Parts: sequence; C-alpha cells; structure tokens
Amino acid sequence: MMSTPRILVFGGSLRAGSYNQKLATIAAAGAREAGAEVTLIALRDFRIPLFDEDLETEEGMPENARKLKAIFAEHDGLIIASPEYNSTITAALKNSIDWVSRANTPDEEPLSVLKGKSAAILSASPSGYGGARSLTQLRPFLENIHISVLPDQVSVPKAYEAFDADGNLADAAQQAAVKALAAALVAKLS
Repeated sequence: MMSTPRILVFGGSLRAGSYNQKLATIAAAGAREAGAEVTLIALRDFRIPLFDEDLETEEGMPENARKLKAIFAEHDGLIIASPEYNSTITAALKNSIDWVSRANTPDEEPLSVLKGKSAAILSASPSGYGGARSLTQLRPFLENIHISVLPDQVSVPKAYEAFDADGNLADAAQQAAVKALAAALVAKLS
C-alpha cells in the first residue's frame, strides 16, 4: 500500500491579493479532494534576501530560507502557481528555489530537497496569455534541477475578472481544470 502523497502548494507572488495565490488555493483543494496531504503556503511569509553566495558564506543560510527548505524537504510534490512578470517567472519564485537548492552542510548533496520531486504548474495573469509565457520558462528551470513536471498545465487569462468573491474561478471549466491538474499530480505520486 502506497503512503499518502504530501504536496506543497504555493503561488510565486509576494502580493497579498495575488491571483496566483488564489489559484494555488484552488489547486490545494483539488489535491486534498484527490487524497493528498497538502500544505498551502505563501512566499510572502518567508521573506528572504536575494541569493548572494558572499552572504551565505558570511552568515549562513537565512532563517526563513532554512524554514522554507525544511518545508520543501517534507513533501513529495509541488504545485506552483507562477505569475508572469515581464513574460517570465517572478524574482521571488526564482530566489526562493535558489535558496532551497543550497546545501546546508559540506556532506549534503546539492539540490537534495528538490531531486526526484514531481510538480504541477499553473498560472493566472491579467494578460490574454494567462501567464503561459512564465510557464514555458518555469518548466525547463524545474526540470534542470531534477523535478519532473507534469505535461499538462493550466493558464487562466484575464485574472482580474476570473475569480469570484469567494476566490473560486467564475468559469466552472477552469475551476475543474485546476482541480484535475492537482488530482493528476496526486495520482502520479500515489
């Protein structure tokens, strides 16, 4: 019998009213409904400095980066809702993963908390592309650090009008697609 998959879900924005954090919340619900143990976090709760190897050498890994890395280590899979800033992923998302990828001790293998994980990626954006351009860059970035990314993804365009007052997607088909993507990750990890 397989153990219950543990999935970490988060949006790649620091903004309090982030569309992608709303999208992450929907995906988290879909993963729970599919039988996963889910942890939903917001990157804004883990403020960390820009990655700087000199800072790391002088002061070690920042406390919030250590906390975030520990959370990553506890999970089998990731669901990442990636905003699109100037046609690419956010600095906050890239920086968070850069810090998490670092070894804490000389005997720790680089990327150890990331290797072998699986991920589902999705995006919401005010643009008509729905953040798809950020996903075309997020996918190879994750694969290069040994995270297997599901072939399907979800992009939600015109995010400013896509969510209802309760934080759900107004379009039932989009809502179902987000939950189905989360369920596909659960199935892969089960």
